[in-house]
Amino acid sequence: MKIVTQAEMKELEKTAQKKFNIPEKLIIENVALHGARAIVAKLGDEIHQGELIFLIGKGNNGGMGLAVARQLTTMGLEARAFILFEEGQLSTEVREQLKVSEAYGVKVSFIDEMPNLEAYFMQNTSPKIIVDAIFGTGVRLPLSNFLYEVIHFINEAKSYTISLDIPTGVTGDSGQIMGNAIQADLTLAVGFPKLGYYQSEGARLVGEVETIPAGLPIDLVASGGDKFLIDEDIGPDLPQFRSKFGDKKLFGHTLIIGGSHGLTGALVMTSTAALKVGAGLVTAVTWEPQYQEFISRLIPEVMTGYVPNDQTKWGRLIRDLGKYDSIVIGPGLARSTRARALVLEILNNFPGPVVLDADAINVLSLREDSEVFKLRNAPTLLTPHFGEFARFSGIPLAEVSKEPYLHLKEVIDVINCSVILKGPCTFLGFPNGKTYFNFSPNDGMATGGVGDVLAGILGGLIGQEANLKKRDSLYNLYENLNRTILLGVYVHTTAGRIAAEKLGVRPMTATSLIDSFPEAFKAFDDLLRDL
Repeated sequence: MKIVTQAEMKELEKTAQKKFNIPEKLIIENVALHGARAIVAKLGDEIHQGELIFLIGKGNNGGMGLAVARQLTTMGLEARAFILFEEGQLSTEVREQLKVSEAYGVKVSFIDEMPNLEAYFMQNTSPKIIVDAIFGTGVRLPLSNFLYEVIHFINEAKSYTISLDIPTGVTGDSGQIMGNAIQADLTLAVGFPKLGYYQSEGARLVGEVETIPAGLPIDLVASGGDKFLIDEDIGPDLPQFRSKFGDKKLFGHTLIIGGSHGLTGALVMTSTAALKVGAGLVTAVTWEPQYQEFISRLIPEVMTGYVPNDQTKWGRLIRDLGKYDSIVIGPGLARSTRARALVLEILNNFPGPVVLDADAINVLSLREDSEVFKLRNAPTLLTPHFGEFARFSGIPLAEVSKEPYLHLKEVIDVINCSVILKGPCTFLGFPNGKTYFNFSPNDGMATGGVGDVLAGILGGLIGQEANLKKRDSLYNLYENLNRTILLGVYVHTTAGRIAAEKLGVRPMTATSLIDSFPEAFKAFDDLLRDL
């Protein structure tokens, strides 16, 4: 599913009205019907145990809220609407919806002081189901003192909150807030998810996201876009390259380099993950002083080697690079001048796809090393978390956290590489201009080694991709790489979800993800069968 900005959504609605003669009122009716159905389906029997309260603003979002309340009354439910603006401030659409909703039995009250709202909640102690229809994506900040107080009160007093299109107080594109915003349990995305759901404070405030149709023509829904959500519709974008008749050479040889003093476990997890996603062969190489410790912890199926301390003895390692189909460098590598030299040697001499993870990113910088990436004739993938990305790019971490999508695009424009920017929402940015959003918060994955497992998954899958072993244009190589990246992130996320369900988020570890690979790949196979 594609993700849109405010401007893109307005353009879609404008096209629907001009080209397809769809009036705005019809869009509102579609939103109302599907929104009401989504609320009933989500809450089930619980909807009868609480009171439905709609908080209504003065613009289109408020009009849609009243229309949803009206549709719920046709389903035999009672809905109460509190309009938070004076009647003279209401848009024409809200006024029209107000008349119709009252005729259908929606109880409407105007409230412009906090004591009145507080008094109602105190007098009616039944559980409250709040539908936030105050402001949509076009909110202008800061909010008034009254609305600030309303939001604070609702966040404290509610039992379940549903936001229509976006939580009030969250900006539609940046996801930023100013002071306060509704904390939603569920956000009903009108037509498409909005960019602001996944950036800055938006990712924390939208809760679960469910998209409801706006009645736009299928031509507008299915076409175009450069921002996409990794969801149940991702199947057609994933590669299918496994053959029952293949041998270990066909399934690739992946080299993993890393593991410094005290960090050999990172290399163990990365190489194990690469092997267990189906790589035909995996060789793991660490620094010479750590070799004995490393092999004592490793599974027997992984081949091993070491990087000599003496840089003049690296010649054999560099000469042998051609026998590998993919390289992952960085897990536990350490931040040192020697590590930096090794990373540059790999980038300058390996003719295949390279995954730069962790310390391999930390020892490089956009300012000093952009030409290294530009001169490569093979694909490169960087997998930084927000802090590593900030160090590499030179952009302050606070700025990266505010607008990760924007800064990710800026960096990719310079280095022309694929980048996975890991965070609460993970952004997969590709040189072709497309960005995929992986929004699957899982606090069980906030533990050491989870990124190492992802690096191993990616290295193992990339080494298996036959199309990446062919002589081809760099553009086509990236197209195949990017499809494999999507599969890697899908498997990683699915394994994390399965581990959390089986073990709970507190006991699970990075190794729990590797143990969940069989079920994650079964989910992948099921996804392909459903296409």
